[in-house]
Amino acid sequence: MTRSSIIPQVGEERAHSTMMAWRVHEFGSPEVMKFERVLRPEPGPGEVLVKVAAAGVGPWDGWIRAGKSALPQPLPLILGSDLCGEIVAMGPGVSGLRVGDQVYGVTNPQFVGAYAEYALASAGMVSHKPTSLTHVEAASVPVVAVTAWQALFDQAQLKAGQTVVIHGAAGNVGSYAVQLARQAGVQTIATASTGDISAVCDHGANTVIDYRTQHFEEQVRDADAVIDLVGGETQTRSFQVLRRGGKLISAVSHPDQDLAKRHGVEAAFFLVNVTSQYLTQIARFIDGRKLRTNVGAVLPLADAREAHLMLEHVRPQPKGKIVLAVG
Repeated sequence: MTRSSIIPQVGEERAHSTMMAWRVHEFGSPEVMKFERVLRPEPGPGEVLVKVAAAGVGPWDGWIRAGKSALPQPLPLILGSDLCGEIVAMGPGVSGLRVGDQVYGVTNPQFVGAYAEYALASAGMVSHKPTSLTHVEAASVPVVAVTAWQALFDQAQLKAGQTVVIHGAAGNVGSYAVQLARQAGVQTIATASTGDISAVCDHGANTVIDYRTQHFEEQVRDADAVIDLVGGETQTRSFQVLRRGGKLISAVSHPDQDLAKRHGVEAAFFLVNVTSQYLTQIARFIDGRKLRTNVGAVLPLADAREAHLMLEHVRPQPKGKIVLAVG
């Protein structure tokens, strides 16, 4: 047997140890994104290496690319957090998962690394993929569904019979929030635009207010909580609809604490904390047909810059979650 027959050729070795990924070397517009060949990462303690089948695209990816992340983001970095795929390697200290498992979730607390053929993920931030979903559908779920869950039940601590106002109810987080509130027996007053009213009703909202033609603060009183997925003036006006002791929870911006004191309510901004436990519960709801996903545009990995142009509204942005299909 010759030496060359047992040692991989240079080209073969390179193909196995590298991958294509979308990186940014400087913060800025979608033009700073580079589709490059990089070294395939190796999982460290508590990490799994996922062969990515699909990666979700969210507004936070655009904030990270533009240098507006709430977290430190050392450069260069690979964009992307939501992912679905197959575990191909594991680092030490990982339990409950095996090579070959189909998983979904997010990459890591920095929300980077998923726009690639392979991605490292913290084992505590992924879970088994909902069996009823395709990889593309599953990649659309993690951040937005967990955000909705935590806003309703961890932050606002809503219970059956209480009333919640959900702003941005037709959006990716909002549509999950409406569905989850319905499952929990929470009365839901949703705000949406004219064209989205029927979809929001279909998700289970008890009342839908057209924010373009109606002032929600003139129609709602003594709500137990407001879930703010819009921010700005909508958030400011929302204090008027809460009962004393109610809660305004925002996933987009920090509420005015002076206004909160004046109205006798609690008001908080929160960052989502995606964990295996939440993902497992959400997968059960999806497989039990209690939650529906909403995928918008599906683009190949090579077109990730186009997806970011959609985020920036340079290109038409479809309803539903944008997903990159990999491979």
